[in-house]
Amino acid sequence: MDTPSFTSLRLDIADGIVELTFTRPDLHNRFDVIAHEEFVAALRHVARIEHARVLIVAAEGRSFSAGGDFEEMLEAHRSAAIRAQMTRDARNVLNGLIELPIPVISAVQGAAIGLGATIATMADIVVAWRHAKIADTHVAVGLVAGDGGVIAWSQSIGLNRAKRYLLSGDVITGEQAYDFGLVTELLDSAEAVLPAARALAQRIGALPAGGVNGTKKAFAAITRARMGEAFELGIALEMDSMASPDLAETVARLRKR
Repeated sequence: MDTPSFTSLRLDIADGIVELTFTRPDLHNRFDVIAHEEFVAALRHVARIEHARVLIVAAEGRSFSAGGDFEEMLEAHRSAAIRAQMTRDARNVLNGLIELPIPVISAVQGAAIGLGATIATMADIVVAWRHAKIADTHVAVGLVAGDGGVIAWSQSIGLNRAKRYLLSGDVITGEQAYDFGLVTELLDSAEAVLPAARALAQRIGALPAGGVNGTKKAFAAITRARMGEAFELGIALEMDSMASPDLAETVARLRKR
């Protein structure tokens, strides 16, 4: 099967280990329309690779992903059609991660913010630099954290602690996230993150596929149930907040910072 080419990410595969790497460090690997569409397409391609054993999600540069794009938010603020597309994109991203038949390891070598944090923490295993910044900052922009953060954070660190950080938008470090249970493997340098993720992927990939993939599928059923409880309401509320008259003013103020 030929590997497709993308503009916002790259897919590599060797010995059953697939690496999906965000490749726009100059844009802090933000999630705009292109990144949403290509990420979903890449996940669907990986799901069709018969010999794939583990997926690593990594990134080039200093940021894992800075999350959403302010310009796209302003366009969505003005357009119900764009908000509808954003809803579909968010649903496709989460479903793509949940339904992938193989384990996912995120390699968080830098800041993972907003949707970037959601994608990182929706992985089955999270390998991170101890000084990486991790936050769901939707509320700081005046938005509801409806695109998956409520699900990802709650199932990792518990409901009360998830409320504490998603209602404030406060940043935590990789070390704090490890103490909370949001991160599973902690590294002392950003450069050590991807090699550690690769080593763990190779260990898992060497195990019998039936046991690993079946266990992943059982865990995915738990996440899918959590998604059924909160996602549709959360994303609807996020789109309502996207249309709020206050959004443009908030984005303008944040841009000045």
